[in-house]
Amino acid sequence: MNPNIIQRIWRPVTSTLYFPVGPGTGFLYLVNLYFLYQYSTRLETGAFDGTPADYVFMLLFNWICIVITGLIMDMQLLMIPLIMSVLYVWAQLNRDMIVSFWFGTRFKACYLPWVILGFNYIIGGSIINDLIGNLVGHLYYFLMFKYPMDLGGRAFLSTPQLLYRFFPSRRGGVSGFGAPPPSRRQAAPDQGGAGGGRHNWGQGFRLGED
Repeated sequence: MNPNIIQRIWRPVTSTLYFPVGPGTGFLYLVNLYFLYQYSTRLETGAFDGTPADYVFMLLFNWICIVITGLIMDMQLLMIPLIMSVLYVWAQLNRDMIVSFWFGTRFKACYLPWVILGFNYIIGGSIINDLIGNLVGHLYYFLMFKYPMDLGGRAFLSTPQLLYRFFPSRRGGVSGFGAPPPSRRQAAPDQGGAGGGRHNWGQGFRLGED
């Protein structure tokens, strides 16, 4: 096989995983790694707890959208847009939660991606990278949650069954967005209930609200 073809196949992956670390970019790299760990962990243990296939699908969807955008805009590095897309999804699912940022500033989580966009610009980052990440994250959030749940539209996105085979759902954890399933409603307060399989989308309850 032609080595150039192999290089082109792996380029979308390497452009996502690689980040040039130097005297002027080291701090930006560490900050974005912190954001990735912090908010990716919160999604895995919160909204997507018990359904790793749904989380993997979100990453794949965001990554594909970012790769397509990168090809159109001739972008060389895609790590920051992917990190920002993950952070944006968490911020929207917990939009009313109060979060703390640098110097003790406090605001609702829904504003966090835009605050970080401004912060990255100040420390030498690119607004374009953060903006693309926010837009891709919004696209996923709108198609998966906002449009079918709040606007009553059809669900355009759903996790492929193939991913459930590779990443099977486990019992327990978060049952999903929307109203709790009947088993949770009828359970006694000291009973944990069991939730597995795919999420039960509904209306009325939004993550991040008390």
